[in-house]
Amino acid sequence: MKKRMGKAAALLMAVTMACGMLAGCGSNGSEKAPETAKAQTEAGAAESGEAGEGGGTIVYGSNDYTRINPAMDEHGEINVLIFDGLTDHDGNNEVVPRLAKSWDYDEENSTYTFHLEEGVKWHDGEPFTAEDVKFTIEAIMDPANESENAPNYEDVESITVIDDHTVEFKLSAPNVAFLDYMTMAILPKHLLEGENMQESDFFRAPVGTGPFKLAKWDEGQQIVLEKNEDYFAGPAKIDSVIFKIVSDDNAKALQLKSGELNLAQVIPKDAVTFEGDDAYNVYTMNTSDYRGILYNFGNEYWQENADLIPAINYCIDRQAIIDAVLLGHGQIAYGPLQKNKYNCEDVEKYDFNLDKAAEAFTEAGCEKDDEGYWTRDGRRIGFTIDATPSDQVRIDMAQIAAQQLKEAGLDVKAEVPAEGIDWGGQECCIIGWGSPFDADDHTYKVFGTDKGANYNGYSNEKVDAYLKAARETADENERMAQYALFQKELAKTPAYTFFCYIDAMYVGAKNISGIDQNTVLGHHGVGIFWNVCDWTIGE
Repeated sequence: MKKRMGKAAALLMAVTMACGMLAGCGSNGSEKAPETAKAQTEAGAAESGEAGEGGGTIVYGSNDYTRINPAMDEHGEINVLIFDGLTDHDGNNEVVPRLAKSWDYDEENSTYTFHLEEGVKWHDGEPFTAEDVKFTIEAIMDPANESENAPNYEDVESITVIDDHTVEFKLSAPNVAFLDYMTMAILPKHLLEGENMQESDFFRAPVGTGPFKLAKWDEGQQIVLEKNEDYFAGPAKIDSVIFKIVSDDNAKALQLKSGELNLAQVIPKDAVTFEGDDAYNVYTMNTSDYRGILYNFGNEYWQENADLIPAINYCIDRQAIIDAVLLGHGQIAYGPLQKNKYNCEDVEKYDFNLDKAAEAFTEAGCEKDDEGYWTRDGRRIGFTIDATPSDQVRIDMAQIAAQQLKEAGLDVKAEVPAEGIDWGGQECCIIGWGSPFDADDHTYKVFGTDKGANYNGYSNEKVDAYLKAARETADENERMAQYALFQKELAKTPAYTFFCYIDAMYVGAKNISGIDQNTVLGHHGVGIFWNVCDWTIGE
């Protein structure tokens, strides 16, 4: 997850950039801004789009939240507004300081010592200290809490509080991505100690150190955040951000046009309706976010037929999916690191080729029946692709992929389960992953055996070994070699059928300034708020 500007929770290094990053929230915007949206709040502040003393309101079209819990979950765009990490990411996705003003690394002992900002307050006025850091990371590491982020810290051997503003992490082995992972949102020990880290009421009324604080949460309607005037890096220039819940992708465009929203991520077919409209800006943003079919290896079908996945991969016309669903706003995918400097292009890409598919099915002992369907041991090769109900792009991809596979001779259908994805019971589904940060992110914990974000039970001892070796060496040539081995092995025994990387399409009111459309966004298009403290709302 990425951490932005006036707050924290992201990654890497660059101590020399500290002043530049903190300056982003250091200037106090005082100009008034006009009405920018018509969404109503009930908190006593008139219309949410009206300008306040600090500069107006962003009304953002958001999917719903059942909780705000960055320690256990990933990809909550709202996290970066409320919480900070020790490190952060800048617009180039490089690691910079946040709650930690600097750090030292003892290479011989694999030990990081973080020197924390002084005078930082939680939103309730209590002081932030090193004890909060120790509490948060230990909670994530505790197996009882079942955090999907736990693999990021599995090599942490001990955490020692030196004093209120100094904390030491000793690792059992080097982890090149460790500074990236210290963008993790730090949580308040004084409010969560002894609480259930999955079910605590805190995660419905979160308290952070970030540039915005929770003012109101109307379940299923909106989450209202107001500017933290006491933010240690300087207050944001806008007064408030409202996450207006709009779970239907198609409704976001309608609410933008009606003025109920002034910023939203929309699907490509809706984005084009705003092009040329003087009232809006359309941002087509590059992402590291890929889509494809995830196979559930806990399902008996794939325990018996996993060897057919390479043949299935040849049956997918990826460019047709990009053209039909994304209107060309995407890139053919063949692996999880294509947007990373450690990408290896010398792998099997499974280009659309029905002749190769037929050859692979035949070699696996399959033959066609009288109706043209591939069979094995007298049973048709077929399965169901599930798609998330609220995600129109995934629904469209599932339907097109099912049709392509059917035309290739597979008995495949697409379904949209009303209750959402049954991760344990499904045969396969449309998955999305991808990170713009260190190559370890969204590979080690996604493809490693029994890791926290390995949702399909994929297991390959060679993949495990290559990912571990890449994580533990800072030598770029050696990392390149290990990641190449990983990608080639993953292509040989695929966990997914990769489709494409998707562009994130955002539409914002013309009078919103400061959105950085050059930064590479992450999964779900998360990351647009990285520099929100610098945003302004004008005439």
